[in-house]
Amino acid sequence: MNKQRDQWSSKLGFVMAAAGAAIGIGAIWKFPYVAGQYGGGAFLLIFIIFTLFIGLPMLISEFIIGRSTNKEAVSAYDTLAPKSPWRITGRLGVIGCFLLLSFYSVVGGWITIYTTMSITGNLISDGANYGEMFEEIIGNPFIALLGVLVFILMNVLVLNFGIKNGIERANQYLMPLLLIFFLILVVRAVTLEGASEGLAFFFKFNLSDFSAKGILFALGQSFFALAVGFSCMVTYSSYLSKKESLPTSAALVSGMNILVSILAGMAIFPVVFAFSLEPTEGPGLLFIVLPNVFGQMAFGTLFLTLFLLLFLFATLTSSFSQFEIIISAFEKDGKRSRKKIVWILGLLTFIACIPSTLSYSVLSDVSIFGKSIFDATDYLVSNILLPIGCLLIAIFISFRMNPELVEKEFRMGNHLSIKWFKLWRVLMRYIIPIIIIIVFIFSL
Repeated sequence: MNKQRDQWSSKLGFVMAAAGAAIGIGAIWKFPYVAGQYGGGAFLLIFIIFTLFIGLPMLISEFIIGRSTNKEAVSAYDTLAPKSPWRITGRLGVIGCFLLLSFYSVVGGWITIYTTMSITGNLISDGANYGEMFEEIIGNPFIALLGVLVFILMNVLVLNFGIKNGIERANQYLMPLLLIFFLILVVRAVTLEGASEGLAFFFKFNLSDFSAKGILFALGQSFFALAVGFSCMVTYSSYLSKKESLPTSAALVSGMNILVSILAGMAIFPVVFAFSLEPTEGPGLLFIVLPNVFGQMAFGTLFLTLFLLLFLFATLTSSFSQFEIIISAFEKDGKRSRKKIVWILGLLTFIACIPSTLSYSVLSDVSIFGKSIFDATDYLVSNILLPIGCLLIAIFISFRMNPELVEKEFRMGNHLSIKWFKLWRVLMRYIIPIIIIIVFIFSL
């Protein structure tokens, strides 16, 4: 006899968990440095447009697929399109999330290291060169791998408790706290001398800053930040009650994601320009900026420690969703031991992280199409596999899934006009697939 399937205890619990899946490294770490590399304000504008008109409809689609079946990603597609090639969509999500974890956990390890250093008082110091400090940390194989190991162990411990008692409980407390401390950081950043140049860089856009590559990265970022494309949200929504409105929940998650991405830019770019740093710094941007800004504040070490702790937890809430799609695919609704799967997956993930972790030290000379192992994996996941996953989901829900079931799930639990459903339907069927294909082709 199978165990009863776990569920979110409330709409708030689900929205916070879904927001937690979206608001983490994607919004806080990756968005600022990618925006810095691809034009600042121009990237922000494209990102918001893609999030509202592509990411949001995609999020609703994954919610519909998951809740209509009450099954995790692999079983959901098997149920809706049995014995058909569409089952590859769910399997792509499992493989994609595993690859994503192989570099995401590396950044989680960096955050773990920085949090530990701040707690022990070894991060902020007078005259410190935080750029060199970051390079030394990620360039030390032992320290970097230890950080990854601890980060993965934290995931394993929470995921052992399941959906309601593990993932949901962690998200409900940590996401609001993160937002509060983000606001504190923004206030301090925008009051620095020279901050106006950073705000101008982030909010002003020029047509000359637009490029096919930048547009592809904005599209990939909108997918990455909302955790769509790999069916993570199919799995999360499969635990959701039929009473809840899927479009409303998706809109809340998308809105929170845009807000945190903007706050991240407002916290980072004023400091970048105030301290004459380069906005195109890359993955290390956040780790160089944070100690700089908190080092200028009273009780800076205390505030930096609190923020890093919350940033770490936000990173964990995102990785929960990536682990969960893999765990639930193998757990089969309680037919197999969840704890055993979680521990085995944790070990395999750590092994998969080793190449990306060492790409800044002993494997720094290894290049894949001109990119480090870390950057190549990031590019493969964010700019190739995620768009492909979104394209498959868009075609599936538009042309393969039962249209009556789709409309029923879209309109269940809300009083939205039929016009909203028709608009969403047109976007998913005709607009979004074409945009994904065009952007993808022009970026090659």
